Amino acid sequence: MIMDKRSKRKVYGSWREVFPDLLFVLRNNIQFIRIYTGKLPPALRERLMVAASAVYGCRFCSWLHTREALRIGVDKEELARLVGGAMGGCPEEYSIAVLYAQHWAESNAHPDPETVRRLEETYGREKAKLVNVVLRPIRLILFVEDLWSFFLYRISFGRWRK
Repeated sequence: MIMDKRSKRKVYGSWREVFPDLLFVLRNNIQFIRIYTGKLPPALRERLMVAASAVYGCRFCSWLHTREALRIGVDKEELARLVGGAMGGCPEEYSIAVLYAQHWAESNAHPDPETVRRLEETYGREKAKLVNVVLRPIRLILFVEDLWSFFLYRISFGRWRK
């Protein structure tokens, strides 16, 4: 990924970088069903998404997942800290996974092997895989958001800038 000079956000450098993420999502549709049917606690899922969204600066993802986290009962102050990149107030049982989500986003979905090992050691291989499945689509959503913003910018002759 490269940085977009206008927005300072991470974006795909070429179309070839999009396809592995798209294929991952298509190949893991059963895992997504498992995530949303209780194999991963909703509070953890939304904390992961808020943490990764904060790193990527994805306004749509931040809005959606913050709203969902509030709906399921995550504390407002904790969410405010997560959006700001801090861990204060995050329950201890979720802290390793949330830190992993931040690291995952900062490393462009190429986390350090030691971090992956720690995640698997803490939560088990099955749950660690689900954590990665939760995080992967955020890059595609960011890509779609950037395409949409660019489209609006073009049709408005620059008046509807991000």
